[in-house]
Amino acid sequence: MNILATSGGFRPDRRTWLAVGPIIEFAFELAGTPERPKFCYVGTALGDNPLFANATQDAFIGRDVVVSNLAAFPMPSVADVRAHLLGQDVVWVGGGSVAGLLAIWRLHGWDEIFREVWEAGVVLGGVSAGSLCWHAGGTTDSFGPELRPVTNGLALLPYSNGVHYDSEEQRRPLYQQLIADEVLPAGFATDDGVGLHYRGTELVEAVADRPGAKAYRVERGHTGKAIEQVIEPRLLTGGDGG
Repeated sequence: MNILATSGGFRPDRRTWLAVGPIIEFAFELAGTPERPKFCYVGTALGDNPLFANATQDAFIGRDVVVSNLAAFPMPSVADVRAHLLGQDVVWVGGGSVAGLLAIWRLHGWDEIFREVWEAGVVLGGVSAGSLCWHAGGTTDSFGPELRPVTNGLALLPYSNGVHYDSEEQRRPLYQQLIADEVLPAGFATDDGVGLHYRGTELVEAVADRPGAKAYRVERGHTGKAIEQVIEPRLLTGGDGG
């Protein structure tokens, strides 16, 4: 029961747009490094934009990885979503609108399927919205440029989640305020390039694909203010691009 919740994953590439980064390689390690891994990209948060689905496929050119795309629009792209997801080694959820993603998943009953898939041992991962969704809630730009809280995550993990903590100026202060005000439970935040590895509901470690990036534990202190504690990530190496 592994979740890899990140503000990273794929990396830019000059040839294929996206390249497989060390965080994606780590997801395969969590799956037991299968000889021919099955990797499913879920792009609900961007309305199943085919450009991103194609870019994900292209990132694995030349590698013996079975890549699929699970789309919700205009209808589910596979006949049996549950069976398809249970057959994967890694499911990777892309960024975009976490509010839209949660609404669509619940409409189709995918929220219950994802819990079953997680409990069955498939590695669940993702970036941004694909990180927030597994938690109880976090901060989101789903509703506009001014960030707002989202409090109806799938809550496979009983914590809140902050993404893009170092690169978007509203993220850190709002996340801390929401925890201080008890709108969100205590949780974990990631700078860009950092991922959180949970086994079951316990945080095992933070990992990073670049030096200097951090993860953070944020909770409400006894004075009613948020307390932030730095978590030093383990620096990963490898990946296809840079």
